[in-house]
Amino acid sequence: MKFSLNVDHVATLRNARGENQPDPITYALMAEQSGVDGIVVHLREDRRHVSDRDLRLLRELITTKLDLEMAAEKSIIHIACETQPELATLVPEKRQELTTEGGLNVLDNLEKIKTTIHELHEANIPVSLFIESDINQIDASLDVGADFIEIHTGKYANAPTEEDMLEELEKIKTAAKHAKRIGLGVNAGHGLNYINIKEFINVEEIDEVSIGQAVIARSVFVGVEQAVKEMIYLINQKK
Repeated sequence: MKFSLNVDHVATLRNARGENQPDPITYALMAEQSGVDGIVVHLREDRRHVSDRDLRLLRELITTKLDLEMAAEKSIIHIACETQPELATLVPEKRQELTTEGGLNVLDNLEKIKTTIHELHEANIPVSLFIESDINQIDASLDVGADFIEIHTGKYANAPTEEDMLEELEKIKTAAKHAKRIGLGVNAGHGLNYINIKEFINVEEIDEVSIGQAVIARSVFVGVEQAVKEMIYLINQKK
């Protein structure tokens, strides 16, 4: 299982005071040197996290994989086509939310998502759809031409009891197996941390996890290199 690091909240911290530090590009480069398999950023329409300049510099400087999370909106699609990330992940986007709160509803937006995927494919950019662990949404993702899905793990990560967590984990396993069976690549992310990753890493069908806030928070105490290496160690501890 690969590990891509989302550096959005390094930019959030920088933006809180309108300063230049901490720099998400420097953080991303340090994370690469520490062993992550890719860097994830969400270029929101309101630019609350990374900026256009951040994205350009990341594209120029990182040497692993750039995963651009984005809404299916014309201006962002244009930027994605110019930037040429290794993967574009379509996500729902609400102005009021602190962070992405749920999966994309592919079934209710078939034509818009299909058109967006076509545009990104024309620019030779593979596309992933950030969705819930729902078989119907997975089938719809294949129908509109997605290459990957990213399973939203928020319900698993925020489950109030161990029983609820294991129930959500079973849903994720079922979804991942189905997606693999029909030919989709499978990524996952949202709310994963140093504790709940321990059960999650045994889902063999998941190719890659995207983790951000937990690693960034940990790095405040132990530094970027140690925080990244601790997560890599846990991901490699399959039962």
